[in-house]
Amino acid sequence: MLPFELIATNKNSFARAGKFATAHGEIETPVFMPVGTQASVKSLSPHELLDLGAKIILANTYHLHLRPTSEIIAQAGGLHKFENWRGSLLTDSGGFQVFSLKETRKITDDGVYFQSHIDGSKHYFTPEKVMQIEHNLGADIIMPFDECPPSTAEFIQIKKAVERTIKWAKKCKETHEKIPFYHGYEQFLFGIVQGGINEQLREYCAKELINLDFDGYSIGGLAVGESNEDMYKIAKFSANLLPQNKPRYLMGVGKPIDIIECIDSGVDMFDCVMPTRNARNGSVYSWNGQVNIRNSKYKTDFDNPIDKNCDCYTCKNFSRAYIRHLYLAGEILALRLLSLHNVHFYVNLVKIAREQILNNSFDEWKKEISVKI
Repeated sequence: MLPFELIATNKNSFARAGKFATAHGEIETPVFMPVGTQASVKSLSPHELLDLGAKIILANTYHLHLRPTSEIIAQAGGLHKFENWRGSLLTDSGGFQVFSLKETRKITDDGVYFQSHIDGSKHYFTPEKVMQIEHNLGADIIMPFDECPPSTAEFIQIKKAVERTIKWAKKCKETHEKIPFYHGYEQFLFGIVQGGINEQLREYCAKELINLDFDGYSIGGLAVGESNEDMYKIAKFSANLLPQNKPRYLMGVGKPIDIIECIDSGVDMFDCVMPTRNARNGSVYSWNGQVNIRNSKYKTDFDNPIDKNCDCYTCKNFSRAYIRHLYLAGEILALRLLSLHNVHFYVNLVKIAREQILNNSFDEWKKEISVKI
């Protein structure tokens, strides 16, 4: 089992600080995990990610199954060797991507038929198939195949998705326990709690998954169309259904304020594509709100970095005027510098949140920071 240690809890909320270890290092929680969909965090090297403090990154099962295939990555010695990443890795199951292919997929109780978005080739994901792929990839933490319905779906559709998620979770766990660890270290399997914004379905799903005794638990199916109020409410409700002695991972959420709110609700692990995606659009985060580097007011701003309170490589070395010039000129360096800053901001945000929890000052800090970021 994943050895999770709960170190401290916040005095006036559910926020908590902990740690756990994989074969590739110790991870302190709360933690933000940069997303490397295709075995690469866009525009950033593994060395840069380590330098800015990332301990664990993600990769995507759906995308790597299609290209270059999990078999090729297994031949390379697994994802860690393939992408030369010395930290920990997590792979999702590809469920969200498969179910987003509305026009080209067919769902059955045993799995999903779908067509590749790359070349139209036909594929079939079952719980057993996904576990085989994720064992080939060799991430430290892996996810079971689940069904992720939109939050606006009808109750009966969400209930059916929950039933499939539970059924597939059982099959994934059984398969996971039968398949060997190909790359010489243990892989930990998390359950995924679904249920839309319905508390009854969330509780039912959580109880069934807890009975299966996974290594950790994820909260899926949020940030898929519901309001912020509903997202925070369900994240908090779901997190506090889950065991105290295991990590809790909120999948795919979100903006900095979302992460702070959900840390307050007892969540330990986060991932989101927003840091790198927004960087490619010229939007960066700071301790005084978002900055649109394309804005003309930065044309002659030679004296200020993106954020005076940031110690990342970008902010220590370059002005807003220079980065704006690079961005408007279409220079690749702009995307790298903006991505590096944004990922650093997210990693540092949860690191500071952890320090505040340990110091029993999280509540005061949250109030102060929430109006700025």
